[in-house]
Amino acid sequence: MAMHVPKAPGFAQMLKDGAKHFSGLEEAVYKNIDACKELSRTTRSSFGPHATILQELEVQHPAAKMLVLATHQQEQEVGDGTNFVLVFAGALLEQAEFLLRMGLSVTEVTEGYELALKKALEILPVSVMAQKSTFNVDSIRVSKILGAGVLQSSLVQGMVFRRAVEGEVTKMSKAKIVVYSCPLDIMQTETKNAEELINFSQGEENFVEQQIKAISDTGCKVIVSGGKVGEMATHFCNKYGVLVLRLMSKWDLRRLCKAVGATPLPRVTAPTVEESGYCDNVYLDEIGDTPVIVFRQDKAESAITTIVIRGSTDNIMDDMERAVNDGVNTYKALTRDVRMVPGAGATEIEVAKQITTLGESTPGLEQYAIKKFAEALEVATEVLSLLYAAHQEGKKNVGVDIEAVGAGVCDAADKGILDLYLAKYWGLKFATAAACTVLRVDQIIMAKMAGGPKPKAGGARDDDD
Repeated sequence: MAMHVPKAPGFAQMLKDGAKHFSGLEEAVYKNIDACKELSRTTRSSFGPHATILQELEVQHPAAKMLVLATHQQEQEVGDGTNFVLVFAGALLEQAEFLLRMGLSVTEVTEGYELALKKALEILPVSVMAQKSTFNVDSIRVSKILGAGVLQSSLVQGMVFRRAVEGEVTKMSKAKIVVYSCPLDIMQTETKNAEELINFSQGEENFVEQQIKAISDTGCKVIVSGGKVGEMATHFCNKYGVLVLRLMSKWDLRRLCKAVGATPLPRVTAPTVEESGYCDNVYLDEIGDTPVIVFRQDKAESAITTIVIRGSTDNIMDDMERAVNDGVNTYKALTRDVRMVPGAGATEIEVAKQITTLGESTPGLEQYAIKKFAEALEVATEVLSLLYAAHQEGKKNVGVDIEAVGAGVCDAADKGILDLYLAKYWGLKFATAAACTVLRVDQIIMAKMAGGPKPKAGGARDDDD
């Protein structure tokens, strides 16, 4: 009989078979830093328009996931600046690795970073924009249609759906609209005797015709159904000159009701004046080889506006959609807080300059971490010396001039290059918190992967989103 060999005493005996345990700087902290640095470098090389790469990456490392979580927090809080969080957190960890190998402890590094963060949030250069209003991001809708180029993208005051109409009527002007959240089809009923069975087909036709005629008599010439559109209903809609559209997405149905001012009805009945909506133009169109239904309002302002994005590949359209969403969320954030900071790297260099001064006057080993915090803010390369020279002269708004031939600087505020104060404020906080959390993890437990099928990924809210 084989003897049972007990596990080694200590922490290992509490783990399941197949689990691994790592601890200390070499086994845990440096490995976590390496994983986060690789993730940060991946997105740093794609910084700017090609920023949707993080959505395509399936991050498994727990330390790297902390950085991803920080970007999600930034997305929820501001809606922009997620790449700044990831790149800055990676730079902080890169600088922290140098300090740790020089002999500083994790506590000294994290305390230095937290002191630098506190100072950075106090000295953010702020200018106030004269604007306050209310804004809902759901008022802007994006529809991506493959083909042509980005310059062929367009804006529609209203809504665009990638689908065709159900009947023969394809165009309607100055149209009253009725929206049903139910199918536009005859309900199957029981037949109780032979006479009803014989007359059932004719009675069904008469019933459907009466429904469509009653709707048409109210002046509604566009019907939008949230379910199946029956063949008989389609026939009578053609007869009475009614345009029919089927939308299976409840999200689309609600936004269309908002765009045209209609109330979704749960039963197929003739709508009242208050329940019906209105649109200046409803028509079937073709963009590229894709059929689309357009609800366009002639007035300058519409409750819903759709940006039709064109592009030769899905990746290009995804990048454009990300840029649009960033702009929309930036405007939303401005309605909450109108403060702005100079862009083009001007804010980062000014904060870095003042934090470096703080580090030089701080006693203890934390001063080295404070200075490394400042180095992590250096986002420019060739123009770094020019930027620092300008900021030493007191020119706090000078940033990188990307339009200059070679290396150049400009006054970002004069050129209208501004960043959200909230994006910088929360970006600095989330990035520093994530980096300090990663540094404080000095033990890693890796359990054996469980078997079984992977869960299915959640689908999009509708066909166009």
